[in-house]
Amino acid sequence: MTPPAPSEYLEGFLERAGIVFERSTPDTFVVELPGTRKLKTNVSLTVGPHALTVNAFVARKPDEEAPAVHAWLLQQNRRMYGVAFAIDHLGDIYLTGKVPLTSLNDDELDRLLGSALEYSDGAFNTVLEIGFASAIRREWAWRISRGESTENLDAFEHLIDRSADPGRI
Repeated sequence: MTPPAPSEYLEGFLERAGIVFERSTPDTFVVELPGTRKLKTNVSLTVGPHALTVNAFVARKPDEEAPAVHAWLLQQNRRMYGVAFAIDHLGDIYLTGKVPLTSLNDDELDRLLGSALEYSDGAFNTVLEIGFASAIRREWAWRISRGESTENLDAFEHLIDRSADPGRI
């Protein structure tokens, strides 16, 4: 019996794993993985002639301290599996990787998707803290001024100067 083509194998894996996906082309699958810090990570899996390419959007280009964000991401790359942080021509941050089709099996696919989710979700707050601190402070102040909740900003409370903003909802 002939083994399934890589795209069919990938589709079968996603179905067996219960992962919701869209097939945007015959060889490209887009999955949405739920996170805890980052609400979701969209991962694109593209089957090429010799390799599976993995791409996931992490965050847009930092508003500030881009060199510090990039340095931090590069430090993370040295201990990551299957994917690495990269930036595109606009400065937006992605995870990207490529693995040979000969290594595809359920365990490897699970490991790759798990890595993409863990690294995207795990890096999200640090990227925001370094690259968007001013925007977070402005958002906090705006919410306080309007009497709105700051609950989903709690992870960044340490960035707020309490002497200037003693209020909290």
